[in-house]
Amino acid sequence: MKDKKVVVIGGGTGNSVLLAGLKNFTQNITAIVTVADDGGGSGVLRSDLGMLPPGDIRACLLALSNTQEQLEKLFRFRFVSGKLKGQSFGNLFLAAMNEIYGDFGLAVKEASKVLNITGKVLPVTLDKMDLIAELENGKKFLGESAIPKFVKKEKSPIKKLSLENSDVKILDSCIEAVREADLIVLGPGSLYTSVIPNLLIGQMVEEIVNSKAQTVYICNVMTQAGETDDYSVSDHVRGLLKHSSEDILDYCFVNEKIIDYKYLKSYDIEESVQVLPTKEDEKFLKEKNIRLIKGEYIDVKDGYIRSNSLKICKDLEKILKTQTK
Repeated sequence: MKDKKVVVIGGGTGNSVLLAGLKNFTQNITAIVTVADDGGGSGVLRSDLGMLPPGDIRACLLALSNTQEQLEKLFRFRFVSGKLKGQSFGNLFLAAMNEIYGDFGLAVKEASKVLNITGKVLPVTLDKMDLIAELENGKKFLGESAIPKFVKKEKSPIKKLSLENSDVKILDSCIEAVREADLIVLGPGSLYTSVIPNLLIGQMVEEIVNSKAQTVYICNVMTQAGETDDYSVSDHVRGLLKHSSEDILDYCFVNEKIIDYKYLKSYDIEESVQVLPTKEDEKFLKEKNIRLIKGEYIDVKDGYIRSNSLKICKDLEKILKTQTK
């Protein structure tokens, strides 16, 4: 994989976990990251400063960083009191860089130099990006952070996701990265608020489908309350295909290791359950001409269930060695 170009598309914790492992296999990494977040510290900076939300970008930069431990610790620091409570230093740093350079894309590029990252991190767009969720009951809600809350309130699942502004343009460097990629990875991460938003921007889906690269979707290990309640592997893939193209995927990676219940207990409160492959999933994926790759893709750290990026990357490497599109 060393000389192969890998593009990872998504956002959130899952994306950054994969990137941290991927940098051990190749330096040719491009992370294309959603900028639709309007909650938490990122939402505050977006509202106050009129900038794009930095949170997911910050997480990906840190995942790919090769810098001194003290500097990385500083970027991860989150204030615990005062008006800055809940805000991270990394977000504030990106906000300052955005003010200095007057361009969020350039701010991310310069921050990449400070953190000495492997590869590149790119916002999917420099335009304002707001999500609209239409539920099965017909009601619509604006804003990424509002989606899970209103899904729970209405007790109605997501039917369709769209952008408030359909004229949002994909960054040219993102198009270039996709065209040059040998492998494109979607996820892992929140299906409707991290992965799919990137696919709603005009030209992105077309570029992925027409790319010479193999395209892999890494299914989430757990369901997510307010987004993918009771979702099977097939439901995750259906949601992705519905918002992109029937031809977009070549592979679907799914964890098959059953998680010890002692680690699942804390997830019961969130009404989050494990996603495991079934015979029905295998049949569905075969009908869609998507190869199912099963493995023990979980890792438990400090009680939190995460994807095992090293095992995933080893299987991604096998695809690059044996497959051509």
